[in-house]
Amino acid sequence: MSNDFIGDSVPTTLAAASGALSPLMGYGEKADTLLAEVDGISFDELLLQARSSRERGHGKIVSYSNKVFVPLTRLCRDHCSYCTFAASPRKLKSLYLSPDEVMEICRAGEAAGSREALFTLGDKPELRYRAAREALKAFGYSSTVEYLIAMCELVLRKTKLLPHINAGVMSEEEIDALRTVSVSQGIMLESISERLCDRGGPHFGSPDKRPEVRLEMIRAAGRRSVPFTTGILIGIGETRRERLASLIALRNIHEEFGHIQEIIVQNFRAKPKTRMAANAEPDFDDLLWTAAVARKIFGPEMNIQVPPNLSYDGFGQLLQAGINDWGGISPVTPDHVNPEAPWPEIVKLRQATLQAGLYLVPRLAAYPRFVTESERWMAPKVRTAALKASDASGFERNDIWVPGVQKAPPAKQCKATYSKSAVDKVLSMAFARKSLSEQQINALFLARDAEVQDIAMAADELRKQESGSIVRYVVNRNINYTNICTFKCGFCAFSKGKTSEHLRGRPYDLSLTEIVRRAREAWERGATEVCMQGGISPSYTGNTYLDLLRAVKAEVPNLHVHAFSPLEVTHGAKTLGISIVSFLRKLRDEGLGSLPGTAAEILDDDIRAIICPDKLTTHAWLNVIREAHQAGLQTTATIMFGHVEQPYHWAKHLSAIRDLQNMTGGFTEFVPLPFVHMESPLYLRGGTRRGPTWREVELMHAVARIALHPAIPNIQASWVKLGQIGVSNLLNAGVNDLGGTLMNESISRAAGTEHGQELEPHMMESLITSAGRVPQQRTTLYADATAERRYRSFRAIALSEVVQTPPSPRQHALL
Repeated sequence: MSNDFIGDSVPTTLAAASGALSPLMGYGEKADTLLAEVDGISFDELLLQARSSRERGHGKIVSYSNKVFVPLTRLCRDHCSYCTFAASPRKLKSLYLSPDEVMEICRAGEAAGSREALFTLGDKPELRYRAAREALKAFGYSSTVEYLIAMCELVLRKTKLLPHINAGVMSEEEIDALRTVSVSQGIMLESISERLCDRGGPHFGSPDKRPEVRLEMIRAAGRRSVPFTTGILIGIGETRRERLASLIALRNIHEEFGHIQEIIVQNFRAKPKTRMAANAEPDFDDLLWTAAVARKIFGPEMNIQVPPNLSYDGFGQLLQAGINDWGGISPVTPDHVNPEAPWPEIVKLRQATLQAGLYLVPRLAAYPRFVTESERWMAPKVRTAALKASDASGFERNDIWVPGVQKAPPAKQCKATYSKSAVDKVLSMAFARKSLSEQQINALFLARDAEVQDIAMAADELRKQESGSIVRYVVNRNINYTNICTFKCGFCAFSKGKTSEHLRGRPYDLSLTEIVRRAREAWERGATEVCMQGGISPSYTGNTYLDLLRAVKAEVPNLHVHAFSPLEVTHGAKTLGISIVSFLRKLRDEGLGSLPGTAAEILDDDIRAIICPDKLTTHAWLNVIREAHQAGLQTTATIMFGHVEQPYHWAKHLSAIRDLQNMTGGFTEFVPLPFVHMESPLYLRGGTRRGPTWREVELMHAVARIALHPAIPNIQASWVKLGQIGVSNLLNAGVNDLGGTLMNESISRAAGTEHGQELEPHMMESLITSAGRVPQQRTTLYADATAERRYRSFRAIALSEVVQTPPSPRQHALL
């Protein structure tokens, strides 16, 4: 060792080689019991049990992380007998990567589609090498961890990569500091066997490899709520008993803190020019046995990984042991720890996974559970980056399409298998008109690859049964009479109030004259419907809504008024001091034709507490809709998805809509509304995803058709959020309705959509016919539009300029 080594002393005695009598830090007895149990199971049965456990926890998904390997320094104070990563200063051209070199690696990875920056480095080199301290000083830092924090912050700020830290043993304070700039951290326990640190053992001369030191760091990460990667290294002289004790120790820590995101079972590979160059490597069956036992110890939910590159061409067989993750795979950087074993190409990884009947899904450096629960597990700016990069299940967002943009959805990657589909049993129930459970609906939402096309194909078949080749639409006009709102919905970019001055547009409150003018103009242009909604203005009462209704019906008596969300109905009833049902009857008697089923968002109060905390509860929304149906007013049903919720929330929402429909029969159609993120306040504060992925959009429409069949016959797609190409594609996924021509669309435009304000009838019908379907103009309640209405709609003149009436001084004072 160098004369300026600073650190712990190392053991000088050699313990018994077998470790059979070692208490193993109190875990030896549990290891003996488990070993006896496993020895009573055949090898094939053990692997079968592991695969069954994996399927219960992860279905058919096998994940991997597309990463770059950033070896910030190869200096290390430890002397592991098998390692070629660590090097002395005289063998290195530069002791630390410079910031420019770090960014060069990360930008190359970003260009190749990587999402993870794996920072791997030696343990505390400045405690051993004076040259390391001098190199850090030249960069302006006093420690390796301090420099690491700066580099992670740089990568987080200047790229889309999420740092994962593998920096050896760190203090709890260092872990906490790194938590602010990394999405996850890790350290391999390797083994709980203390004797491996004795003279002659693989960890002799490596104070940071002491089991108690590493276990305490793993506990510290748990106390700091850090998503954490750990595992064991097999074949370095440990016994199977010691392996099981090591895994049990990790399980106990995880049971206390819940922060271990994956268990890696890594097999030793002998490397030239190391003290263990001549040591035997564990055979493949031994590796499979250990991985299967790890699955048995940790159960279905844990992520079990075995590095594929260390098994060379036979890596596909590792899936037989119940693993569900391949670890990090880099398209641009080598495995600097195992340079002799290149990572398999992602194409080959996918092929091997498919051959096992499983689907390969990219993930982030943090596993899905930690992404979907990121408020607990991540610092704010890291959480924002993770949400932007993730889908609703917490996996990597693997397409660049987002709702509202002028960009075609991604092409289909897989052909449907349908009759061989793993979801075929659930689909068969739908064809038999049997209600699906929330769990079954959720399983459909979790589909990947070919299963997505299976579901879309099944939905399309149900659509054919329900409506044949006809695709309907309604000629209508949206009138949003005010954007002044006292509610604080985090997703909304439309409403204006004290908390929204930074958003586009100014507050307005349309005069009755302007509202009536717009309704008259809509009728003259062939409309059968006017849809009226607005913010909850503090100056509005139930009488305001009644006055709006009376004015429109007096001017255009034959125009169907589709107006007032459940939130507006609730507000109107409350301000008049009457019941919901009494107010609904007043509206009905004044000529209200139907209600929009908006303000539903996600029918789950935990999600509503995040996105619209002062809005109606789930129960209250369902109650207003139920009362409307019972009063003879039909409604639409909606879902607004792609922000903070997860697929099981979608399943819960669909189940609630279906159950109410079975009770009342009052829903005319179901309308999925993809979250448009661009101008959303909650997104701008870093609190949401970037809307749904295209896969999620396709599944939402298809699964809605399946789950709501036959209760709700019409599934609608929103052209203003998805664009013409988008809705055209969805006509093959269960959709039979394209909603309204709109004439004036305000809410989605305020959120940032680029798809325009009106889709005129000739454009609507051209879109439908180009998809091989038959267009049909309809009314709000799905009767055919009259020939006169259709004639007028195709000969409509251009819209007049709208007048956005500013609020009165009194209304301004109430804001």
